[in-house]
Amino acid sequence: MPRRTKIVATIGPASASPEQLAALANAGMDGARLNLSHGTHEEHRERARAVRATEAEIGRPLALIADLQGPKLRIGELEGPVTLARGEDVVVAGGESSSDGELPVSPAVISEVLQPGHEVLIDDGLVRLRVETIEQGRARCAVLTGGVVTSHKGVNLPGVPIPIPSITRKDMDDLELALELGVDFIALSFVRSAADVRDLRALIEQAGSHARVIAKIEKSEAVDALDAILDETDSVMVARGDLGVEIGVALVPLLQKRIIFAALERGKPVITATQMLETMVHQPEPTRAEASDVANAVLDGTSALMLSGETAIGEYPVESVAYMDRLARAVEPSLGYRHQIPEASEEPTVGQAMSNAACDVAEVLQASALLVPTYTGRTASVVARLRPRRPILGLTHHDYALRQMALEWGVTPLLIPESADVENLWQVSLAAARASGLVAEGDRVVITAGTAVNLPGTTDMIKVAIA
Repeated sequence: MPRRTKIVATIGPASASPEQLAALANAGMDGARLNLSHGTHEEHRERARAVRATEAEIGRPLALIADLQGPKLRIGELEGPVTLARGEDVVVAGGESSSDGELPVSPAVISEVLQPGHEVLIDDGLVRLRVETIEQGRARCAVLTGGVVTSHKGVNLPGVPIPIPSITRKDMDDLELALELGVDFIALSFVRSAADVRDLRALIEQAGSHARVIAKIEKSEAVDALDAILDETDSVMVARGDLGVEIGVALVPLLQKRIIFAALERGKPVITATQMLETMVHQPEPTRAEASDVANAVLDGTSALMLSGETAIGEYPVESVAYMDRLARAVEPSLGYRHQIPEASEEPTVGQAMSNAACDVAEVLQASALLVPTYTGRTASVVARLRPRRPILGLTHHDYALRQMALEWGVTPLLIPESADVENLWQVSLAAARASGLVAEGDRVVITAGTAVNLPGTTDMIKVAIA
């Protein structure tokens, strides 16, 4: 059986060559992330072209994700690394650059929000400052935890609302590039409310794109508004790096479980990210703790696991993907079937009720696979949320839906020709299932689809068939 939990690899200098991308795909990569916080537009164009070429070479879809920087505070330009020692003072000023040993932070709005007692965390909290006094828009800070500060490192102000739009001027330029490249997902960083998601979706739809939105949960405001955000977004990411800085690392494991469970209940894919196999940036094997971390994310039910520095700048990018694949396969047999018959009081949709019943029928009959012909891929999401033990074959005639299903837990995306009627849809679905090698001739399968073909959201049928 194919691996059920999907793997996303961030593409950077260590993995952007055609040879490396092919090796990543052969090791198990299902999606490629372009981190638009770093690199030039031309570099990202080249990487996107290389991902699509790799996709054609390996003969299976790869989801392409563009990750917007969002309203991130960063250290500005420094003449060189600045070493801060515990107990000394340093001045933090708003702006792209500063002088006289000050630490510049952009956007300059930081000077408007800092107050005595606030903490300023640099580089994911490796350096910690506490604001002592404010003078003429400059914050004199005591160094609580010292370290080396370099240009462009991230800055966090836990619990301090930042008056910056969720989509910055840089994000608008990067979004235009991403839509030009035909990416499958747009990840929105530092989401604070459901309105942030709606604003991004409006821009995507205005451009005529089918790209789906990934809301990155990494702010305390997003945790508080999680239900509303999940109602609006297509998928979420547990972005554990900034989330840990914002709320404290002790709370991240339970929040990870809560976010994953809430996403599954709504049939929304969820990606778990940050420091999954961090040791493998410089070492050929992960630590036991990292192996346990990955295993627990799989057991929590995450749809996908994401590698960041491990594949973008690491010394062992292919080995990192291979290890992630190996860990997921070791743990997945322990996953339980999530199914519960929905109560009438829950007011399930017809599609939700049909997917529940289809999974039950497939389990009882020990079918070889669940076949899900789908116009947009949404029906595959609804089936996948139940984590059935049978392979899920998502069948569509749309390339965009094919690539988006590449990140759906347990779903093998397959391309089929467009069908004129439901009888033809069944025939081409069975033929594609046999051709995939996942279903043999004579196997029993369960099909759930809509009798009104080529109309999204019309799933109303379950059929038991022989391949």
